[in-house]
Amino acid sequence: MAFLYEYGIFLAKVATLVVALAIVVAIMAGAAMKTRQRKGQLSITDLSEEYQHNQQLLQQQLMDKKAFKKWQKAQSAVKKQQQPTLFVIDFNGSMDAKETDALREEISAILAVATSKDEVLLKLESGGGVVHGYGLAASQLARLKQQKIPLTIAVDKVAASGGYMMACVADKLLAAPFAIIGSIGVIAQIPNFNKLLKKNDVDFEQFTAGEFKRTVTLFGENTAKGREKFQQELEETHVLFKDFVSQQRPVLDIDRVATGEHWFGYQALALALVDQLQTSDDYLCSMFAERKVLQVKFQLKKGLADKLGAGGASFASGIWQNLQQRRWW
Repeated sequence: MAFLYEYGIFLAKVATLVVALAIVVAIMAGAAMKTRQRKGQLSITDLSEEYQHNQQLLQQQLMDKKAFKKWQKAQSAVKKQQQPTLFVIDFNGSMDAKETDALREEISAILAVATSKDEVLLKLESGGGVVHGYGLAASQLARLKQQKIPLTIAVDKVAASGGYMMACVADKLLAAPFAIIGSIGVIAQIPNFNKLLKKNDVDFEQFTAGEFKRTVTLFGENTAKGREKFQQELEETHVLFKDFVSQQRPVLDIDRVATGEHWFGYQALALALVDQLQTSDDYLCSMFAERKVLQVKFQLKKGLADKLGAGGASFASGIWQNLQQRRWW
């Protein structure tokens, strides 16, 4: 009996050791897989196939059997022909242009396979945002032009300020008739709580090295010199913005359109801010007959923190950043 008891204790110890080792191995394997995982995943959707499927369903209802079979045969012959590709990507921009991370991946993937016979269609929606974010997004689009890949940009709703900075890079710029276009200007606005602090006997101290390290501030007393310097920086940024747009669209009367105003598609066409009045849907439908159409989308992976708590933290961070000294397209 004592032997069986001791043997049972021995088996329990062995089992515990095996389980512990298994847990360690699983943790190490999981860590190794995590380091190998990409930060997101590229997905490709064959829009031509979806279009042809829907077209076939409708034609089957509209035609008699003989006509439908004849139509199917003609479509099969078209499919066998080698067609250039239209790559479709979407950019729905936020204030900080965080979508540029996915845009970078999508463009890199396209550049790995595309030729000058192919084309990229960017469906763009953005009211603008921070200068550095949209400057980088526009630079990503410029990579396509540097490789001689034709770039068409379609604006169905809005491409204003930083959004227009991206849009003007296009070889061909389309806009819906009532899409909002333009707003070539720079804006910065911050609250100042200095009077409130003084009223409640709260001192605010700020230490800097460099005369213009901080020109205007949230809590300190802003000076005329600081305001003047900040306004000068805004004007310099506006000049850079105008120069960039002029380089991309030399047909523009830049002094006429770079007032910070925005226009609807009809007006934008008359001002040469866009090349054609057409929705992205119309353009896509016109391309199915002559190109293979593929949608390219890079989906960033969200960790557990992003899903559970980072949303609130990001919201609070965004509020704080918006209070800070920022320049916006």
